[in-house]
Amino acid sequence: MPTYDWQKSSFSGQAANCLYVAAPDNSTIKLRESDDPDVILTTTPANLKAFILAVKAGEFDHLVDD
Repeated sequence: MPTYDWQKSSFSGQAANCLYVAAPDNSTIKLRESDDPDVILTTTPANLKAFILAVKAGEFDHLVDD
């Protein structure tokens, strides 16, 4: 298994349930969650940007129970 330079937000501190991000090259983003580090999602910078912008715009709000 390759080794990646995983980064975690400094806001997370020592808390659990942290999201880690790695960018092994200019066209790949790797994501993993601290509770299950063997599961790694792979995407592109453009797709991740589109997802983040959609979340900020509220496009997924209908999926969350109030």
